[in-house]
Amino acid sequence: MPNPSSSDVISSLVPARMDRLPWAKFHWMVVTGLGVSWILDGLEIQLVASAGFQKTLGMTTAEVAYAGTIYLIGQVVGALTFGRLTDRWGRKKLFIITLAIYLVGSGIAGMATSVWFLYLFRFVAGLGIGGEYTAINSAIDELIPARYRGRVDIAVNGTYWAGAGLGAFASLWLLDPAYVDEDWGWRIGFLIGPVLGLIIIWLRRHIPESPRWMLTHGRAEEAERIVEETEASVRAQGITLEPVPESKAMLVRAREEVSLKQLAHVFFKEYPTRTALGITMMVTQSFLYNAIFFTYALVLQNFYGTTPASTQYYFFPFAIGNLLGPLLLGHFFDTVGRRKMIFLSYGVAGLVLAVSAFLFHAGALTATTQTLLWCIAFFFASAGASAAYLTVSEIFPLEVRGQAISYFFATAQLAGAIAPAIYGLLIGDGTERTPLFYGYLVGAAIMITGGVVALIYGVDAEQKGLEDVARPLSRVDA
Repeated sequence: MPNPSSSDVISSLVPARMDRLPWAKFHWMVVTGLGVSWILDGLEIQLVASAGFQKTLGMTTAEVAYAGTIYLIGQVVGALTFGRLTDRWGRKKLFIITLAIYLVGSGIAGMATSVWFLYLFRFVAGLGIGGEYTAINSAIDELIPARYRGRVDIAVNGTYWAGAGLGAFASLWLLDPAYVDEDWGWRIGFLIGPVLGLIIIWLRRHIPESPRWMLTHGRAEEAERIVEETEASVRAQGITLEPVPESKAMLVRAREEVSLKQLAHVFFKEYPTRTALGITMMVTQSFLYNAIFFTYALVLQNFYGTTPASTQYYFFPFAIGNLLGPLLLGHFFDTVGRRKMIFLSYGVAGLVLAVSAFLFHAGALTATTQTLLWCIAFFFASAGASAAYLTVSEIFPLEVRGQAISYFFATAQLAGAIAPAIYGLLIGDGTERTPLFYGYLVGAAIMITGGVVALIYGVDAEQKGLEDVARPLSRVDA
């Protein structure tokens, strides 16, 4: 380790000062301005799933499915591309750029007159949303005080389902020819996200760069200025801030970007157990979600006889359960603890799904009771899935946070992509329940396994500053 008395080493209280802040208007601005990303993602997925453009563009069912796949591929490419850039260029530049890319992609997709045109700009919209995941998770974790970080991150990630519900509700009106011409309804739907995005991009201009990122990239004076301005805005609300003791100062030597070789060292040499933990949590929740979410309509129609039109209405309680889980359980991840709550949420979700599998196999359920059991299972699973994103964001050093999120997100998406195909085969024509019964049991076991791994190898990050959870690469010893 280089001599910490060198002239390029600075002592800073920036992280400690950010973590000692009480909840204030500043934090509401951060949550509102950055948290909309998941609402937009849920909105996009649901609008594509509604397939209002199928008749206008003369698309087959397979071509409609490809539109969703291309959007997901765009997310993976966007996460991998912008994850590295957010660590190099900063959080603010990327959460402005990626939102702008999404606005362009989604807005122009609504003008599509051919299948290839739609595919191209669905891919562009996916690029933007994939980049949002990396920049936004990084920024939120670095701007929110340690004692609130868990509940805020989990709640924000859970708002995906608010977007999905909004998309489903909009589809009921926009895709009904009695209200809107069928050639215009889906086009208007694709403009909902960009309109929301234009409002939010204005708000994001007032959100500062992460002072933590600045500190480790040779911009200590700017970091100090941002913290001082934030503290001043808090004091303006009549809140008294206690001084931070010098003993909490951190010595930092700014460094250039992390090479791929150094990145591999962090993941596989310095933190191999955390890498395994992150992969397990992300893959298990992604597999379960994709297995159920992308096939629930087929199950309701093939086994319970619902019509395609009535199946739409079963989505709303499903979305509400997924939204309420993170909102109501999130604060326990900061109080009871990360490992215990992840184990509980993953475990209960798996057990409820297993119970529903036996009842499904026995023919004891109706479409309503099947949906109710899904709601209960995903009330817990949604909080656990959001905690997976929180985990991979906070357990690695600041200098590689964006890339950590991007690699784990991409891995989860690719692994989860196989689930709908597998469960689609298990559903078949709806004449035999046994294959899907075993499929549900396997899905439940996979989810429970993720919870057990988190309980054993998880990190007790609650109430701790990010620098205490994972030592920054630019930190030097006193």
